[in-house]
Amino acid sequence: MSVLPAQIAIEPIRRPLAAVVRVPGSKSLTNRALVVAALASGRTLLRDALFSDDSRYCAEALVQLGFHIERNAEAQTVVVEGQGGRIPAAGAELFLGNSGTSTRFLTALLTLGHGDYVVDGSPRLRERPLDDLLLALTQLGAHVESASGCPPVRVRASGLPGGRATVGGEVSSQFLSGLLLSAPYAQSPVELLVSGTLGSAPYVDLTLGVMADFGVAVERDGYARFRVSPQRYQAQADYVIEGDASAASYFFAAPALVGGTVRVANLGRRARQGDVAFVEVLAQMGCVVDEIDGGLAVSAPPDGQLRGVDVDMRHIPDTAQTLAALAPFAATPTRIRGIASARRKETDRVSATCTELRRLGVAVDEHDDGLTIYPAAATLVPATVQTYDDHRMAMAFALIGLRVPGVVIDNPGCVSKTFPEYFAVLETLRPV
Repeated sequence: MSVLPAQIAIEPIRRPLAAVVRVPGSKSLTNRALVVAALASGRTLLRDALFSDDSRYCAEALVQLGFHIERNAEAQTVVVEGQGGRIPAAGAELFLGNSGTSTRFLTALLTLGHGDYVVDGSPRLRERPLDDLLLALTQLGAHVESASGCPPVRVRASGLPGGRATVGGEVSSQFLSGLLLSAPYAQSPVELLVSGTLGSAPYVDLTLGVMADFGVAVERDGYARFRVSPQRYQAQADYVIEGDASAASYFFAAPALVGGTVRVANLGRRARQGDVAFVEVLAQMGCVVDEIDGGLAVSAPPDGQLRGVDVDMRHIPDTAQTLAALAPFAATPTRIRGIASARRKETDRVSATCTELRRLGVAVDEHDDGLTIYPAAATLVPATVQTYDDHRMAMAFALIGLRVPGVVIDNPGCVSKTFPEYFAVLETLRPV
């Protein structure tokens, strides 16, 4: 893994693109598969897994809990020796950085153990709420404690009794996913009722898909009710992780700014991740989307005119910043809706995106659930973009530098959270 400087200046690309790239394995799939494989009985091989800070925190926490895990970054493989629902360690203090996914999934998993555990992380993680998850676990008979409703969380575990619980869906779908992943090992059936509007619903489908891959079936009534009977995950001899759709969004967006075509080789239109739907937003903006040799390719609008869009991104909020980076170059305004949950991510992404667009000379209106971005291709100015230790701020705003001279990304190393080699892969777009 390369060490990045304190700042990176992005050089514009002056010629149309004709590039093929591969993105890292999906973070969402990697962390779900790590948890499920640890709960399964026997050895699972994860292939094309993500190697980044988020997946490392999840894997290292499982090792602290007594699971045997072998990680090979060069081969992009992870071997997990599952313990059949048993948590080997009778106690542990887990530090999970700013990995919200790991925190939500492992807090639920720990209730299956027998012992005293603590889940903690970075200062920002200590600001990210877990109330909905903790309340649901308490309703299922678990003993979980948090003074603030955020990490640190203490889990005094003696197995998860089960039963019925209501879980809020508006803050994060990861609460529901964490409960579902561990529910098969509760002592009695688990019924989960979702209150409010469930955001990022495709990620729940992703969770149910991974559970099914490992042999566990879930009864459901849309996104309102889920029932999980006691079952056992089955270890998988060779489980392949598809490319990360959120990471791919930056490369799909690049032709809209520079011209030409980029194909992501390890992600197809039938990918399981909801964020693959971002290519449909690009199509609304005038781009051309094709599936070629099993990979998705995006080309610039044939007429060279990028159109603004009005789009609800509540189910694909991790791609909202990618759209925000394109919007100033559209001929008409762009309204991004439904992403109030993004305010509780690695940073307040709505506010941070508005601040940095304005720094670059873009007119923006901030709303409770999103933002409106006005055309600014002729008025953009050089600037050093602050990233707020948020990988998606760094990756999205680097795209603007492919078109506008003088864009500098501060603290580019924050991309190590999910895509350590992002800037190296971005460089491969340059025509030879």
